[in-house]
Amino acid sequence: MQQATGIAGYGAYVPRYRIAVGEIARAWGLDGAAYGRGLALQEKAVPASDQDAITLAVEAARSAMRRAGADADSVGALYVGSESHPYAVKPSGTVVAEALGIPPDVHMADLEFACKAGTEAMHLAAAVAESGRARFAMAIAADTSQGAPGDALEFATAAGAAAFLIGRENLVATFDLIVTHATDTPDFWRREGQRYPRHGGRFTGEPAYFHHILQAARKAMVRSGLSPRDFRYVVFHQPNGKFPVRVGRMLGFAEEQIAAGLLSPRIGNAYSASAPLGLCAVLDGARPGDRVLMVSYGSGAGSDAFVMTVTERIEEVKTLAPSVDDMLSGPLVRLDYTQYARFRRKIARSEDA
Repeated sequence: MQQATGIAGYGAYVPRYRIAVGEIARAWGLDGAAYGRGLALQEKAVPASDQDAITLAVEAARSAMRRAGADADSVGALYVGSESHPYAVKPSGTVVAEALGIPPDVHMADLEFACKAGTEAMHLAAAVAESGRARFAMAIAADTSQGAPGDALEFATAAGAAAFLIGRENLVATFDLIVTHATDTPDFWRREGQRYPRHGGRFTGEPAYFHHILQAARKAMVRSGLSPRDFRYVVFHQPNGKFPVRVGRMLGFAEEQIAAGLLSPRIGNAYSASAPLGLCAVLDGARPGDRVLMVSYGSGAGSDAFVMTVTERIEEVKTLAPSVDDMLSGPLVRLDYTQYARFRRKIARSEDA
């Protein structure tokens, strides 16, 4: 019988700074209550002025290593998926690897595919681990996503990271199936040299987010022979608080299957870390034998769907690192728009240096 590939350790990181949707709306003379209802968002996580995708990635990866009980020498590959790599020319992975103490002979790559760069890293890490080329492969999703001031994106773009040490031993969850659905759908883009991305407004919904998630999720269920009732949890990419609930209903999932991994109302859209952070939250509360379906989405456009089964080892590792709920519950620092703008100004200055 072929040995299973899956997650040996997982970790999450969400900055403690928050800004409320209503506070952003107030700064622009808009109706905060209406925006909150329309997006089903309360507040978003904001990176500190000295944080970037690399620092978030390192924090999440350290938790994943602790839960896996693995040492740095056992990591033979490292992939960092992000839409906000600090450098256009210089890898994030080399910095992360050195911070973790991973030896220089590690294979690494920085990945980009909008908000599914994180699951791209997971897909690639699973293939490397399954091939036997590495005992463990680290997949990280990390973003400090930003929308232009006053743009609709500003209400949701957030910060966070999730990391998974993937291998074929000491697993907390097995990968039973991975499928992808991708097309050339230009719903969201940013050209080289542009500070902020642009988007196609309502076009980002039906032909982009919903089409790709529906196709990937349906492929996964058909190929696995499973139906919505066979899963304890389902996690979708979360650009806001409404889309994941709506697409779940379209597929036949109940709200209680979605609730545990639905983080966007409290932290916003963490881009490439959005669905992976939801998966971390699900694993924090999962029990042996639970089946999980995770479906990411990245503009441009595509979705990855992962069918997973939680193992008995999950009970041994949950408390070895902070849970997602720990990071959502506090202690938190809530910012007004002036403080938030100062944070962004400091980050912009460092990016221009």
